[in-house]
Amino acid sequence: MARRCELTGKDVMTGNNVSHANNRSRRRFLPNLCNVTLMSETLGRSFSLRISAHALRSVEHRGGLDAFLAKAKTDELSLKAAQLKREIKRKQQAASA
Repeated sequence: MARRCELTGKDVMTGNNVSHANNRSRRRFLPNLCNVTLMSETLGRSFSLRISAHALRSVEHRGGLDAFLAKAKTDELSLKAAQLKREIKRKQQAASA
C-alpha cells in the first residue's frame, strides 16, 4: 500500500538529518495518514479512505466529501476517489435534470 493520500496526493518527501556538527544523512518525511470513513450525502453511503490529517481538515472545511471532490483536481485523486467523484457528479446531474 502506497504512502499517499487518496484525496490530496500528498506523499513521502525526502530530506536530510543535520547534526550539530553539520553532518548530513538522508531521511524520509512520511505523511500523517489516517484510515477514515467519510459519508457522501449525495450517494447516501459511506466510503473508507486513507487520507492525510490535512486532507481531513480540508474536507470538513469545505463542507463534506461531496463538496471537496467537486473542487478537487482529478489527476491528484486516487483511482478510487476519482471514480467516486464521477459517480457523485452523475447523481447530482440526474437529480437536477
